[in-house]
Amino acid sequence: MTDALNSTMKKSEILADGFWNNNTIFAQLLGMCPLLGVTTSAVNGFWMGAATTIVLLGSNTVVSMIRGVVPRDVRIPAYITVIAAFVTVIGMAMNAWVHEMYLILGLFIPLIVVNCAILGRAEAFASRNSLLDSMTDAVAVGLGFTFALMLLGSVREIFGYGTWFGFPVFGENYPDFLVFILPPGAFIALGFILAGVNIINRRRGVFTTAEPGCAPGKHAVQDA
Repeated sequence: MTDALNSTMKKSEILADGFWNNNTIFAQLLGMCPLLGVTTSAVNGFWMGAATTIVLLGSNTVVSMIRGVVPRDVRIPAYITVIAAFVTVIGMAMNAWVHEMYLILGLFIPLIVVNCAILGRAEAFASRNSLLDSMTDAVAVGLGFTFALMLLGSVREIFGYGTWFGFPVFGENYPDFLVFILPPGAFIALGFILAGVNIINRRRGVFTTAEPGCAPGKHAVQDA
């Protein structure tokens, strides 16, 4: 009973850490290239996040399974090879089934291979934890990354085009506010989002001091 309770509590901590407390974007500020490059709309952010989540889940699963047989000296090249294999599969699948989105995301799909957040999870978590915990971590981190991309994409799309997922928000006569679609608007919107996240964390009495790729639980909790 105690073991089951401890396992449940650990899974809850992994989920909370990956999605929010140690969020790839909000806490670690990793994956900035896809975040700023593809989030001109909410749907772009969703597909980029979904592709990254699938790669995370696949790579964490395989790395956790082979962690006992991969020599320590070659672990990084081995993990990169695993990640590259999944990225290749995802790229081919998107090219076949969602070709228009594949063209929109373009170079950012193969660049998932060098996303340090994915390699960080493989090295800091999957290579040191059980299969189920590694899969849980991948889902949590992937959903947190997708949420961040969709949030920034939503803000830029709403204020830039006056739409959300293609549906009008401010009416058909809304004049395009293109500064939010251009790179400066991405930085401005991200700055306000990060400020909002910090306000929420301080009101919760939590702030993060996460380092890139740090394992769940490696965040500071202090009184606001």
